[in-house]
Amino acid sequence: MGIISSASRNSLWRGYDYFVGKRVLSFTKISDFEYSGIVKGSQQYHVTIDVNHSRKSTCDCPLAKDKRIVCKHKVALFFAIFPHEAEALLKRAEEYEEEEEERREQHVEEIRQEVFKLSKAELRERLINALLALEENKTDYY
Repeated sequence: MGIISSASRNSLWRGYDYFVGKRVLSFTKISDFEYSGIVKGSQQYHVTIDVNHSRKSTCDCPLAKDKRIVCKHKVALFFAIFPHEAEALLKRAEEYEEEEEERREQHVEEIRQEVFKLSKAELRERLINALLALEENKTDYY
């Protein structure tokens, strides 16, 4: 839906945290696609969301007031109204992390296989080049 796809990564996850932390104090349905609610941040913010047109959504927090930004309060309200969307987000994140871990493990194995193919002289040369590259980046790993 529009609120989720329009939110920054930071607003998305902070909004999720607000939802899980039960910071959405109340909400009401205004129409088939509009909702209003109160979300507790550093103070109570009045939020309205339009699930069809996220740019029509409003929040009186300093970040989003008079702007078309999807803040964490809008995301939290959206998840309170549609908790299955929060569950879906978490599931997608877990799947992504599992895929990333699999890709990393595969990459490590490919590197390992490549290293074992090298002669001692080739291995020394590549190690020297890698250390020089790290030094150029001012990273001290040895």
